[in-house]
Amino acid sequence: MKQKKKRDTLQPGAPKTAAYLAPGLLVYGMVFLLPVLLVIVMSFFKFSSIKKFTFVGLANYERLLSDANVWVALRNNLFLVAVCLVGQIGIAFLLACLLSSKRVKGAGIYRTVIYFPVTLSAVVIGYVWRFVYDYNYGLITYFMNAIGQGDKVTPLLSQVDTVMFCVCIPMIWQYVGFHLVIILSAMTSIDKEVLEVAELDGCSGVQKARYILFPLIRPTLVVCVFLCISANMKAFDHIMTLTNGGPGNASSVLALYAYNVSFQQFNMGYGSAISVFILLVTAVLFVVSRLPGFIGKRRERTHGE
Repeated sequence: MKQKKKRDTLQPGAPKTAAYLAPGLLVYGMVFLLPVLLVIVMSFFKFSSIKKFTFVGLANYERLLSDANVWVALRNNLFLVAVCLVGQIGIAFLLACLLSSKRVKGAGIYRTVIYFPVTLSAVVIGYVWRFVYDYNYGLITYFMNAIGQGDKVTPLLSQVDTVMFCVCIPMIWQYVGFHLVIILSAMTSIDKEVLEVAELDGCSGVQKARYILFPLIRPTLVVCVFLCISANMKAFDHIMTLTNGGPGNASSVLALYAYNVSFQQFNMGYGSAISVFILLVTAVLFVVSRLPGFIGKRRERTHGE
């Protein structure tokens, strides 16, 4: 009898829970699930106009596999992911180790200054750095002329060999503060006694970062890796404002190529297929990032046990 009474008292709460969850689930479904399903469906059609489309099956995906522009864009996306994983998360981890030290005064001010670029629009960042790279009037040109090295100035955004590195720098500069805040929040949750014992044992700053801080915040670093991969696989604004994919398609990425195909060539079906391809590649990268040893070594976790 008591068990029946407990079940009866729990049942009235279920509708309330569903009522609380319904708005969030509805928004999530409308904003994420429904667009994804529509894109997948559209990838099986060829659009002549908004009202005229024909079912073509896997023809868009067959075209995708033989499209050289897709593979160039994928290579650039993977380059962005690799460089930004090291640049954004690596620099953020080093800065977090410095700012968490007792020897650094005014850590809150530094944290605010480093985080400030995150609050700016990616379009604004792109135009600002486009001015920095400008061959005629940019800050780099001005600095090189000031030190008497003006003859060594080159159009960085117009050279195939340097354009992708130039694109990575603004993205690292803008989002390193985002990962810094996440990593610092993880470091503050570490028991201070652990760090004090390490200092008493004579651990240097490098040893403390490598053998204590890094293993203890590894789950947080995994989250940062996921966020970095997803952000750089859908990179669009920075590329659009800086180079628009040029010179040629040397800095083209999948999102920009999908945009050009969908809205400039008005080939919505093939553009949707490229979007689905971005989703699949991102999912594969997520799986790869979860492999043992991708972020540090598993044995480091058991080293101190």
